[in-house]
Amino acid sequence: MSVQRLALFDLDDTLVDRQLAFSAWAAGFADEHGLGDEASRWLITADKRGTGPRDQYFRVVREHFGLAAAAEELWAAFRAQMPDLVRCDSQVLDGLTQLRASGWRVGIVSNGMADNQLMKIERSGLGERVDACCVSGDVGIRKPDVRIFQLAAERCGRNLADGGWMIGDNPEHDIAGGRAAGLGTMWVSGQRLWPGGESRADRTVADAATAISLLLDGSWRQHRWSQP
Repeated sequence: MSVQRLALFDLDDTLVDRQLAFSAWAAGFADEHGLGDEASRWLITADKRGTGPRDQYFRVVREHFGLAAAAEELWAAFRAQMPDLVRCDSQVLDGLTQLRASGWRVGIVSNGMADNQLMKIERSGLGERVDACCVSGDVGIRKPDVRIFQLAAERCGRNLADGGWMIGDNPEHDIAGGRAAGLGTMWVSGQRLWPGGESRADRTVADAATAISLLLDGSWRQHRWSQP
């Protein structure tokens, strides 16, 4: 099978360290509201790595701490602050530049609110290093829906039917979604174990920098993955 040079990346905890940024936000939120150190740890635990609906999370936060501000107000403030807290490692930024210079088309496919995610992409320096972005809150489609991968490929000037790679940390959204779209998949584990059973990703990598290195070294040309 001939596979085109198309690499689609997740954003949070793949290209940028959301957990580190969230921890900084939690500490600042606890300090701002005078909640104490234990509150910061509670906020991080309740977040569950950002897997649940954000509006519901902030309703729970408001009720737990008895805050006067509406949950929607807390959520909006969070979205405004997070883009200034996320960072993209220079090795990842340089790697994306090298990918594009070597003929790859590179896209970001992310679930989340448009204002929050698009500003993260801009302020972290990622915007100028990718060909296209698809954020669910902007396009009205969420991973693992195959249509968001199709749109990302089209925005990169490629046809999804010609294959490529999806790289991300979420087993359902990124790996199952990428497989359903006919893409090879790399799971960014962050040193975690696959949640139950054997990993269905084609490759498991510790971080995005490692994934980029595998794409650059040419071994992807010989790779064959099983279709879903």
